[in-house]
Amino acid sequence: MARKGKVVIDRELCKGCFLCVRACPLKILEPDTEPNSSGSYPSKVICPDKCIACGNCFEVCPDVCMSIYDVSA
Repeated sequence: MARKGKVVIDRELCKGCFLCVRACPLKILEPDTEPNSSGSYPSKVICPDKCIACGNCFEVCPDVCMSIYDVSA
């Protein structure tokens, strides 16, 4: 069975560097079109069902504003 994951992004901590967007092998992240309270455009999850909990996005995030959960059960 394939791994199933869940990405949770804290919109207020995300500064919109989009390193996570580039690091995702399945392209489930993209820049949001709505700014957060500081005016930054954070990343958002567009295809949550495709996440495999690889952790690439978490590893490259300089602000540790995302959490990855393995929900493969």
